[in-house]
Amino acid sequence: MEMHNPLQQKTESFSELTEKSASAGTLKGLVLYQPEEKNLLKAKGTLRTGKDGVYLQLERFWTEGRVTHENIPVSKIAETLPAYLGIQFRKADLNDLSGSASLMISSKGKATLLTRGKISEITGEAKTVNLHGNDRRKKHLLDGTEPFLQALEIADKNGRIHDKRQAKFRQICRFTEYIRDAVPELPGEGVLHVADLCCGKSYLSFAVYHYLTAVCGREVNMVCVDLKESVIEECAAIARQIGYDGMHFICGNIFEYKPETPPAMVISLHACDTATDAVLEVAMREKAKVILSTPCCHHEMNKRLKCAAVDFIGERPMLRQKFCDAATDALRLLRLDAMGYKTDATELIDPEETPKNILLRGYLKPHFSRTGKEAAEKWERYRSTYLFLYGEEPPALPEA
Repeated sequence: MEMHNPLQQKTESFSELTEKSASAGTLKGLVLYQPEEKNLLKAKGTLRTGKDGVYLQLERFWTEGRVTHENIPVSKIAETLPAYLGIQFRKADLNDLSGSASLMISSKGKATLLTRGKISEITGEAKTVNLHGNDRRKKHLLDGTEPFLQALEIADKNGRIHDKRQAKFRQICRFTEYIRDAVPELPGEGVLHVADLCCGKSYLSFAVYHYLTAVCGREVNMVCVDLKESVIEECAAIARQIGYDGMHFICGNIFEYKPETPPAMVISLHACDTATDAVLEVAMREKAKVILSTPCCHHEMNKRLKCAAVDFIGERPMLRQKFCDAATDALRLLRLDAMGYKTDATELIDPEETPKNILLRGYLKPHFSRTGKEAAEKWERYRSTYLFLYGEEPPALPEA
């Protein structure tokens, strides 16, 4: 009898789940990342149709801008995909209408396979996703006819996106896709409580509320907080105008904000400098299950950086700022890790659209113990990194 090692077993299991998802027509997307080859960035798998039937198009993205792809027949996915896992890429995420799966392979070859939702029970009876042809046209979750897009003057009454608002529309659509991906992490029943902190003109607030209510059919209570009273009044009037009764707008300082009901999801777009830290502190303190935050400027570390080891960067102003941008967000993710979140950083939209493009994402682990060994290790990693950069002890983690 042939014996498979744990790494082989888990890569094969992940590949079989991918094939089942594709065969059922419920596969939403496949992403492979953390490449072994330095010139390779990532790979994306999309279910497509062609003259020979349905196949998985696996595109690999390279540093020089080159894109290569392989078209894998659905029936061949389980035998083809393992050649990419652990050999070319060490992490993979599968998103299906019924749930998701993640494969993580350490540098020492230890494999971990995590599944969420009912992805292990794929039957093909669920509503299938729309298959892409090879015309490469972008399909969005929003089409311009949504009432909030017209009320915010992004689209006209016929659903046509105004030329000058195309970039904002793409940003809204992309963020909505991240909301869609986060839905399996949210409570499945009852009123869904959401907070948008530093909401500004609330473009994302309206999109999130629309998607969760109109598309997902959930009852949503959404609180949007910002310091600018005139903006809050304007947004509240728009919500009343289009009948978004579950949206509530508060003029206040998020550094002092304490929600009446803990939100299951906290979002934030371009909260300036330490305001992003305040957003994350509120989310962690309230044990939000999902955190999606796009930082803005990063001035605090630039002012406080005290690390002789990086003086060769710090003495050059432009490079110092770029270093502080990346280090600040990485440190924020370490703090989230220490609070029991599974974290990553990704691009919100094409970097050519805006330089403020990093999305910090955190999903609360369901059985994380704040007093366990893992918590202690993650806190020590955060603490030592903070001490290295600032030369002082970090602030304590927030308590509920």
